[in-house]
Order: sequence, then C-alpha cells, then structure tokens
Amino acid sequence: DVQLVESGGGSVQAGGSLTLACVVSGYNYKRYCMAWFRQAPGQEREGIAAIDNDGPANYADSVRGQFTISHDAAKSTTYLQMTSLKPEDTGMYYCAAGWGPSDSWCYSPRWGQGTQVTVS
Repeated sequence: DVQLVESGGGSVQAGGSLTLACVVSGYNYKRYCMAWFRQAPGQEREGIAAIDNDGPANYADSVRGQFTISHDAAKSTTYLQMTSLKPEDTGMYYCAAGWGPSDSWCYSPRWGQGTQVTVS
C-alpha cells in the first residue's frame, strides 16, 4: 500500500521560506508522478506543483517562480521549496503520488495526511 508522510510545515512570517518534504513508500510506478496540493481555509484543494520522470515540472500560476518541486528517487522523497511566502500561501499542504504526466496533476493520486503552513 502506498503511504506518504509530509513534514516541514509550520508558522513563518511573510517573506520567509519553508521546505516541505514527502517521504513515499510502497510506490512502485516506474514512471512516477508526484505532486503538491494546497487547501486554503474554506477553499477546495488545488494542485500547485507536480513532477514526473520526463519533462519540466508543472506549476500553478499562483506559485510559479516562487515554489520549486524536486524529487530525490534515492530517498523516495519529494520536496517543495517555498520562498517569499505570503499570507495567501497559508493552508494545508498535501503530497500526492500517482501516475501520468506532471501537467495532469497525477492521475489516481494517493494522499498524505497533510502539513499546515501558516504565513503571517
């Protein structure tokens, strides 16, 4: 069974940085698709960054140039580097593992439990 565990969330002042990590186990897709989603209070969960084996990472317009996704296959870990954080970046951040190209936001995703990011 696929399991994902996120870490790295917390409270930070506007302009600060955080790096989230997602350790995945039981994930055996040769062609991986890993993504980060964000759910702000009172809003739907939205894809913000995704990465696959092949092409460039995919980013939502709201975070392009501000966030960077990367995947370390040796550590089975996907990272989300977040810089210049703003209050509107506040939300629960979820890691997802699925299949397909990064611009699909990963089909049939399995989810982690989420990690809270609060920017004040």
